[in-house]
Amino acid sequence: MANRRENLIVGLDIGTTKICAIVGNVTEDGVDIVGIGTSPSRGLRKGVVINIETTVASIKKAIEEAELMAGCEIKSVYAGIAGGHIKGFNSQGVIAIKNREVSPDDVRRVIDAAKAIAIPMDREVIHILPQEFIIDDQDGIREPLGMSGVRLEARVHIVTGAVASAQNIIKSCNRAGLDVADIVLEQLASSEAVISPEEKEIGVALVDIGGGTTDIAIFVDGAIKHTSVLSLGGNHLTNDIAVGLRTPMAEAEKIKQKYGCCYTSMVGKDETIEVPSVGGRKPRVLSRQLLSEILEPRMEEIFTLVNREIVKSGFDDQIASGVVITGGTSILEGMPELAEQIFNLPVRRGVPQNIGGLVDVVNSPVYATGVGLVVYGSKNQGIREFPTVQSDDNVFRRVTRRMKEWFGEFF
Repeated sequence: MANRRENLIVGLDIGTTKICAIVGNVTEDGVDIVGIGTSPSRGLRKGVVINIETTVASIKKAIEEAELMAGCEIKSVYAGIAGGHIKGFNSQGVIAIKNREVSPDDVRRVIDAAKAIAIPMDREVIHILPQEFIIDDQDGIREPLGMSGVRLEARVHIVTGAVASAQNIIKSCNRAGLDVADIVLEQLASSEAVISPEEKEIGVALVDIGGGTTDIAIFVDGAIKHTSVLSLGGNHLTNDIAVGLRTPMAEAEKIKQKYGCCYTSMVGKDETIEVPSVGGRKPRVLSRQLLSEILEPRMEEIFTLVNREIVKSGFDDQIASGVVITGGTSILEGMPELAEQIFNLPVRRGVPQNIGGLVDVVNSPVYATGVGLVVYGSKNQGIREFPTVQSDDNVFRRVTRRMKEWFGEFF
């Protein structure tokens, strides 16, 4: 999408701790990653833009790096959106089929019926994700076109977000000289990269633990059934270390990445770490167990809240293939072990799968969302081309426009 001749697609993961641009080349076999650029993110808090200037500077830096590596010019991106303002819910619509055979027009009408719900003025629809169709009483239909019946029902998952947050992401991209091809929910993007279709069929929960937010998505029968975002993430761990060990935030982040373990029983009693002090005092040597005693309760809290969210969704007994954790924070030692204890389900770390190109470079949970945005873009490419978004353009108008071709997107 950056350069029409080559069929490049760019995913821009605008995160709380880092901004990451990933360039993918669409081939017949899938997607080859050809460029990657990252830059520390300073203009976001809990997944939401709070300073446009610094966000724009970070986006430019990541994009320049990716352009150099891929040897192309980037014009348009698929941007991720997250934050505590994201709300997902299920809805359904019913229509009578006039000519007894389902036409694309009927599918559009039934989706319109499903999304005809009152949404507050300050919120807008980001995604309408079809789960299944029901014709007369036959359920579980993925592709209803051409089937005969009298009554068509659609079950969909609708994701809404705060208008202001979506506009600030578009504004930041525009100011960095980029068009936004689409705004994509971050956990939906991550799931494209790290979860296999088989897992989605059997039932799986994706937990993407980033710096500022923890994003949850539950898939059952191949369709997304529940999404939610918690405003908790790796930054809380860093903060706990800074306070608990009395060390500056930047050092706390380094200590977390180098020595962090959130499952105390995995740490040897005699392991030690060196901790820099604040105010010019001498560094201290502390036991590594002390560090993991700070991290374990916080991670336990995050997983307990996630588990509560999964139980609240009502799909807790349908996720037979377990939980996939991804995102930068999931790299911490002891994560899957602690998560298995709390969820009482098999847990694995999710890294981008089924991609070509620079596989070893992006082979980390850190890049799950960025790679996922590229994969999402490759599947939904050519369906729509948005003009440059004016800063006051409402995503809702574009979403409505793109709903007209919705089914080419998902099936």
